Amino acid sequence: MPTPKLDAIDLKLLSLLQNDGRMTNVDLAKSVGISAPPCLRRIRALEKQGYIQGFHAEVNEKELGFEVKAFAMVGLHSQAEVDLSAFETRCRDWPLVRECHMLNGEIDFILKCVSRDLSSFQRFITEELTAADNVASVKTSLVIRGAKDKPGVPFSVLMG
Repeated sequence: MPTPKLDAIDLKLLSLLQNDGRMTNVDLAKSVGISAPPCLRRIRALEKQGYIQGFHAEVNEKELGFEVKAFAMVGLHSQAEVDLSAFETRCRDWPLVRECHMLNGEIDFILKCVSRDLSSFQRFITEELTAADNVASVKTSLVIRGAKDKPGVPFSVLMG
């Protein structure tokens, strides 16, 4: 359930921006039925409140030469908070790791990685990831193809 601070216009603005972060303020305002100045104020308020965390270009990995996408499932020796935090900090320093999520269950973390080729991914796994402090196990799965890659949240659920 959305927080009471967000009304239908706020949700619509967030949905529109999630789908197209390059929409102009004028187009956003028209789409939600308000004028441009209050629309801009709302967008700035949504940024200030943390609902909008940034604007990013979606780049084509393969066109830039990143042929390998893989997931690494990592088990740690210790799940003490200090050790979990240390691993998360280390993940932020690895350029090939694009996402890092702590999980419950058998696996402590899942990492989404991209690499130019299989040999550089293998080098990362063997020389950096498995060699990192507290890492007990690493299992990897290469992505063959993607069927869906949709960032953000399903606003249709919030807006009925």
